[in-house]
Amino acid sequence: MDRIVTVFGASGFLGRHIVRALAREGFRIRAVCRRPNLAFHLLPAGVPGQIQLFKGNVRNEASVASALQGADAAVNAVGVLFGHGTQSFEGLHVDAACFIARQAAAANVRVLAHISAIGADPTALSHYAQTKGDGEARVHEAFPAATILRPSLVFGPEDDAFNKFAWIARYAPALPLIGGGHTRFQPVYVGDVAAATVRALTDEALQEKTFELGGPKIYSFKELMQFVMRETGHQRLLVPLPSVLAKIAAFFLQMPSLMLPIPPLLAVDHVRLLKSDNVVGDGAATLADIGIVPQSVESIVPNYLWRFRAKGQFEPNLTAPAETR
Repeated sequence: MDRIVTVFGASGFLGRHIVRALAREGFRIRAVCRRPNLAFHLLPAGVPGQIQLFKGNVRNEASVASALQGADAAVNAVGVLFGHGTQSFEGLHVDAACFIARQAAAANVRVLAHISAIGADPTALSHYAQTKGDGEARVHEAFPAATILRPSLVFGPEDDAFNKFAWIARYAPALPLIGGGHTRFQPVYVGDVAAATVRALTDEALQEKTFELGGPKIYSFKELMQFVMRETGHQRLLVPLPSVLAKIAAFFLQMPSLMLPIPPLLAVDHVRLLKSDNVVGDGAATLADIGIVPQSVESIVPNYLWRFRAKGQFEPNLTAPAETR
């Protein structure tokens, strides 16, 4: 435990899995959070004293520098799908990425893993993908040896994708297929992304490289909706919704989130994001190049979607969760 890893965004969905994976490998972890009092769930992931909760603000460069003092490695898992106010896309995806990379270099941090996203491109349609692309450029400039990890749609027990779809299917009479539901995804298990992050910190051969992380299978948005309905037992109408109408609906749906700290069901930028496929590109380095065999949606998701069924795990007409098969 002589190696300290500073993890920014440690209390988030992906961040908490990265902390667990690092703890299993014996690292000491400095988990940087805006509100450490809400991150005590991270501590049982390691032995007593292995994980330190550190109050930090990634939008403040001095705070970032303090979090990196004495660290051997760093992980930037900061990101939002809906940016506004102080938690803007520019502030978290661009400025914070720059601060972390610049201060990591100044602190002589040995290796940096930066979590980006498939589709990150300064010229992309969505503001999310634009700022992810700008953030990558800032990281490359300040810390050239950084490893860039670009996951597709990340799934796992606490995800904001399958759980949200299942919740909507439970109550709504119909599910909208934005843009006809043709957008393709290559969902990747959060545990595989966490494992790839650990490899990025321990294998020098992965430095200065960019990896696109996807699962073993590609699905259309419509196929994902159909999968959720099969697993939850809630059969709903699938209604194609043109992108223009989806943007209008999203404009009103995101209004409460501009005033309250709650994520919207749909935002205008989400609609823009759905205009581009989210799959591993041809010729890109992947999980296979890191030495990880990706787990499938079918092997993981049923283990947590059963709670949306009418009778939970006792639903007679549905397959039981994988661990009880």
